[in-house]
Parts: sequence; C-alpha cells; structure tokens
Amino acid sequence: MMAPAAFADEIGDAAKKLGDASYAFAKEVDWNNGIFLQAPGKFQPLKALKAIDKMIDMGAAADPKLLKAAAEAHHKAIGSISGPNGVTSRADWDAVNAALGRVVASVPKAKVMDVYNSVKDITDPGVPAYMKSLVNGADAEAAYKGFLEFKDVVEKNQVTAASAPASVPTGDKIGVAAKALSDASYPFLKEVDWLSDVYLKPLPDTTAPKVMKAIDKMIVMGSQMDGNLLKAAAAAHHKAIGSIDAKGVTSAADYEAVNAAIGRIVASVPKATVMDVYNSMAAVVDGSVPTNMFSKVNPLDAVAAAKGFYTFKDVVEAAQR
Repeated sequence: MMAPAAFADEIGDAAKKLGDASYAFAKEVDWNNGIFLQAPGKFQPLKALKAIDKMIDMGAAADPKLLKAAAEAHHKAIGSISGPNGVTSRADWDAVNAALGRVVASVPKAKVMDVYNSVKDITDPGVPAYMKSLVNGADAEAAYKGFLEFKDVVEKNQVTAASAPASVPTGDKIGVAAKALSDASYPFLKEVDWLSDVYLKPLPDTTAPKVMKAIDKMIVMGSQMDGNLLKAAAAAHHKAIGSIDAKGVTSAADYEAVNAAIGRIVASVPKATVMDVYNSMAAVVDGSVPTNMFSKVNPLDAVAAAKGFYTFKDVVEAAQR
C-alpha cells in the first residue's frame, strides 16, 4: 500500500490542472438551486439506501487523516463562497478537489466503483443532459475532460488494499448506556415508516444557502472526531444496513451498536462544536416537523424513546472531551 505522502504532490498538481479546466464551469452552476436538495430520480428508498451504504463502506475504508483534511478543505471552501451563484474561490476549489482525490486514492478502486455504480442506478438517465443545459455546454465538456484526466492521476496512485479495520471499545459507560437507550427506543424505531418519501423532501421554508450553513457545522464537527471512532461508526452503520428488513428496520443488536458508535464519536468532540450543529439545524427545521413526525407513531413509545435519549445524552456528555 502506498503511503498518502507519496501521492500528495502529484494529485495536488493534477487538481490545479482540473481547476484550470473546470472553474469556468463551476462559476456558471447555480449552487443555490433547490434542485440539489431533491432526489436525482424516482423514489426508490431501499435502492437509495444501498447507494448510501456503498458510500459509508468507502468512507470506512478511507484514510482517517485524509478524511479530516478533506473536511477542513470543505469548511474553508464554504467560508469563501460568494456571488449570486454561491461559488467558492478558485484556490478553495482546487484544494477541495485535491483533498477529495487523496481520499479516493486511499481506497481500493473496487469500493469507489461500487459507489459510482450504485449512484448511477438511482439517477435518472436524463439528469446529466438536463444539468448540462443549465450552463455553457463547452465549459461543461472542458470540465468533464479535465475530470477524466484528474481521475487517471488518482487511479494511478490508488491503494490496492483497504486500511486495517477500526478497533471498537467494549465495556465502556457509553456502550452500557447505548443498550439502555436501545431497549427504550426500539419499539418506537419499529413504528417509524422508514420507506416514506418525507425524508427526501426539502425542509419547509428553507433554502440551499441556509442548509449549507448547517452542513458546514456538521463538517467541522466531523473534522474534530477521533479517526478510529469515526471509522468504527461507519462500519457499524454498514453492518446495520445489512440487517434491515423489508420495512427498513435494522436488528436490535445492530441498532444498539450504532447508538454506541454515535455516542462515542460525539464524546470525542468538544460540547461547543456539537451544540453548533444542534443550533444550526434548529434554525432550519420548522417547528411543524417534529409535531408531524410525532403524529405518525405511538406517542407513548416516542416519549419513552425521548426519555431514553436524554439519559443517554447525559452519559455521553459526562465522557465528552
């Protein structure tokens, strides 16, 4: 396996060439368009979940240090967004492309192609042509040509085997608390309609720029997480997706493992950073949303789940760095 430092400069240089070929196109894209908050094809929840699973699996195989660098690059790029189309600066465009290239190169090609193929399966064939029609066609073609050349450089430097799996803590207080939370909330979990299209609909009365601010806070939080615990959490989610039934509900054991994994990564981040995410999401989630979701399940089970969550939250906070 090639060490990340061995391909950093080559991918960085290639990212600059990609920028030369694609930044004109990037400036023409309306990044504030609400279309990016919509599904790219017809509603296929379980098929979409498989695509998300491939992304999670790829993330779990990526180099944690390079993931952190990519998160930091995205945060910086969001900070330099300007203009009516919401485009980042040329320097940050190049930095993000380089960071993504390094992350992809730290993952075996087969996992990357799994993501590509699964996303292709849920994307309407007419989407590329439609998106191209919204910009200068020649600039779009130049960007695509530049991307293919960049892809070749990344592939040239790609690892052939995934890094070692994460180590998972056992017997810790968060793990014990996760069992109690899971016992209290699993009945509620089974009542949720996970196949509903409500989860793919844009939040009421919000815009892409507002959502971007909330996403930025999530990216910052992710960049501060313990790399091993983040990798373990991705692996737990991948396993949980593998045990879902026809209604989209995972097994009780995998649900518990996911709750424990999430608790541990949250505890690895300063409380202020976590609260930034909470507050930014509160700013974009209309008050009608919780009420609507509450109405779709047994209220007693929902209250029991909430009570269990608050108890779990206290244990995580006590372990927080």
